[in-house]
Amino acid sequence: MYDREKLEQLRRAQEKWEETTLQRTTARFPERRETFITESSEPVKRIYTPLDVAEMDYLRHLGLPGEFPYTRGIHPTMHRGRLWTMRMFAGFGTAEETNARFKYLLEQGQTGLSIAFDLPTLMGYDTDAPESLGEFGKCGVAVSSLKDMEILLDGIPLDKVSTSMTINSPAAIIWAMYIATAEKQGVRADQLRGTIQNDILKEYIAQKEYIFPPEPSMRLVTDTIEYGAQCLPQWNTISISGYHIREAGSTAAQELAFTLSDGMEYVRWALKRGLDIDEFAPRLSFFFNAHNDFFEEIAKYRAARRIWAREMKETFGAKNPRSWLMRFHTQTAGVSLTAQQPENNIVRVALQALAAVLGGTQSLHTNSMDEALALPSEHAVTIALRTQQIIAEESGVVNTVDPLGGSFFVEAQTNKIEQQAYDYFRRIEELGGVLPAIEKGFFQSEISDAAYRHQREIDEGLRHVVGVNIYQDHKPFNIPILEMDPAGYDRQVKRLNEVRRRRDNAAVGQALDRLRIACQGTENTMPHILNAVRVYATLGEITAVMKEVFGVYEEPVWI
Repeated sequence: MYDREKLEQLRRAQEKWEETTLQRTTARFPERRETFITESSEPVKRIYTPLDVAEMDYLRHLGLPGEFPYTRGIHPTMHRGRLWTMRMFAGFGTAEETNARFKYLLEQGQTGLSIAFDLPTLMGYDTDAPESLGEFGKCGVAVSSLKDMEILLDGIPLDKVSTSMTINSPAAIIWAMYIATAEKQGVRADQLRGTIQNDILKEYIAQKEYIFPPEPSMRLVTDTIEYGAQCLPQWNTISISGYHIREAGSTAAQELAFTLSDGMEYVRWALKRGLDIDEFAPRLSFFFNAHNDFFEEIAKYRAARRIWAREMKETFGAKNPRSWLMRFHTQTAGVSLTAQQPENNIVRVALQALAAVLGGTQSLHTNSMDEALALPSEHAVTIALRTQQIIAEESGVVNTVDPLGGSFFVEAQTNKIEQQAYDYFRRIEELGGVLPAIEKGFFQSEISDAAYRHQREIDEGLRHVVGVNIYQDHKPFNIPILEMDPAGYDRQVKRLNEVRRRRDNAAVGQALDRLRIACQGTENTMPHILNAVRVYATLGEITAVMKEVFGVYEEPVWI
């Protein structure tokens, strides 16, 4: 893209600038530190010029918005044509309490639902199971049966609202409850729009909310991909998630590389099932973190689109351009929030959200200022939603497509992160692929090392966190904290017992027996899970059948 002779002229001019103008300035006013680094501990140069992107071919590396390789965005007009979905993650206590929060957020301008489930639900337990004691409703809403899902979505038109559900090991069961609830509303499956996270690989890598061993877990994911392609054409049956990998302490490059490796592994399993790539790839979606380093995050999103488009087209042979598109949701970095001076988190979240928008996200959640202390209060979540609305309506950043495209710094960062991702792809392949790499602890070790390095830099003062290791203020703060209904647990258990008493228990037993047979065989489990859900088999009962057939995973100990 650049003339070689002019690049040489620029190189000489830059050398002269360093020897004269720069040297005179730094002799009088030294730079604040010897080395500047990104959030991922990568060095940042003083200045970036065409010399840093000398090999870049505009059409091959950048292209135009809405065209391969989609570096500049997957739509020709991006946010000029349609804003991202404002999808605030919400869930706490009982279904009634979360239903009220959903309705409040929709009234305030939220444009899509995002459901957080409590830990027992995430682990496949009913609320009254001994393992659930003390965890009811604390990190999300409790859903133990179809009845809970009906109450959770009461008064919400499922043919008009897109819903994202953060659920993984029991994703097929919770999804079945959503589908069955829609049936009761008179909404057909092919009208439903939304996403189940359903990304089990990142559970083994980072979040650790797994139930079954990797092989049967991957089978369940593939069952949902197949069922969705056949019956729910508007539903994203998986959200391949780098968010939790980043929250566990990874670098930006690790988040990108490990997420895309997982995505390509799901593609391989679906192809092995016999599905045509253009039948399911357009409904694959992604979920990324928006961390503190503004430009590094933007570069990460741009590299992600370019890599995915290339791999889908050239490695997996997808013919439909929609199969090449990386569509992704973004959430601001929960791990960056501080309990100290919590109002500072509003500023952190605003900058992170701005990076996500400039990076071309299709959907966005903004964390609330109080999340290092408790679940978000109504006041805090409203500020978080307004942050997105101010970016959309007042900042001007949506007025042009990819306004940072062509920045020497951003393009150099994009190229660098892309290269680091391919280096990781090679290492994972040398270990035998994603599942062998998980069993050998490769991902876990890489993330652990990065997290340790990052924390050490904070402890040693090499990295500053306002309010934590600089600009500390020990004055007490006063912000409202969410309080849940103290009678919620008793009401939830009473409802669960009522469901068990009133349902047709013979039909439940038959449905669970048919599911057990399906799990023992090779047929798709989704129709059998749906049948069990429709007769009000509980989450714990269905999970117990799967545990009986598939077993329970225990992570190896690496020495």
